[in-house]
Amino acid sequence: MAPRAETRAQLAGAARAALGGGRRLAAAERIAGGSKKGVYRLVMDDATTAIAYLWDHAENYWPTAEGDDDLTDPFSPGLGLDLFQAAHTRLDALGVRVPAIRLVDRDGAHCPADLAIVEDLPGENLEDLLARDPSVAAPVMARLGESLESMRQHRAPTYGKVAVVDGGGSSLGTSCEAVVLDRALRDLAEAASRDPRIAGARDRLEKRLRGLAAEVRPRAEYAVVHGELGPDHVLVDAVGNPVAIDIEGLMYFDVEWEHVFLRIRLHDAYRPLEVDGLDEDRLALYMLAQRLSLTAGPLRLLDGDFPDRAFMACVAEDNLTQALELIRI
Repeated sequence: MAPRAETRAQLAGAARAALGGGRRLAAAERIAGGSKKGVYRLVMDDATTAIAYLWDHAENYWPTAEGDDDLTDPFSPGLGLDLFQAAHTRLDALGVRVPAIRLVDRDGAHCPADLAIVEDLPGENLEDLLARDPSVAAPVMARLGESLESMRQHRAPTYGKVAVVDGGGSSLGTSCEAVVLDRALRDLAEAASRDPRIAGARDRLEKRLRGLAAEVRPRAEYAVVHGELGPDHVLVDAVGNPVAIDIEGLMYFDVEWEHVFLRIRLHDAYRPLEVDGLDEDRLALYMLAQRLSLTAGPLRLLDGDFPDRAFMACVAEDNLTQALELIRI
């Protein structure tokens, strides 16, 4: 999908500033991967390419909700250049491959909204590579495991968005598990308002959530987690390195949150990323919480004009089914 004429003109000026060399923008196309921001591939007249991230309200498919702009909530939407830059700085310092930044514009020099132009990695993402040839994907998975271990070993004494914690701030709530429980109860209420199957099981789901949360013991250190590290959020560069994208939600949190998401998204392909020492009580709570989140979130997204509606409906249905299975055990 091509950008609006006004947006294209803005991107043309930013692309010239980012890539230089007398180049001019020949094409700009919106690509998959941005439900909260515009993601555009920029093609210059000499075939040089780059990716533009545009955090503009018009590019965000998610309905607005109270608290969206509260960065002290670890799970508030990851929107904006400040979160992106803080996450990029942290991951780069840990040796985790991220797209190189070519330009940032937070002052409206090129666009009225936050803008970043980054390195383009036009090959397959990890999801496509795993589907095409798992043997070729194996060394990429091994390197991804190394990146995850670097993130796990970097600890902070408090949880929250990297931009908040690295800036000396603190976050809402008393613990990761308390924040997750509160969010899961809100997701449960929202899903129940949209689907009668969840509504019929609401009391049992709430009881299960509260029971699982009560089993979790306190923790005083937190690791770096991406938060939504599905294989579609991992690109593969020309020499087979995994490259993390959609990093604005990066936070210090329980590492179990990351591994539950990886298990959900990767299924059997998760095995090379397994690690010892994860807390089984946290894994159980976070699995149910994420199933509810992945039910409520897609249903909420479908209230708007998100284009790939069939895919998002399938995500909601699959996770709804899995959430109900977890209370039949």
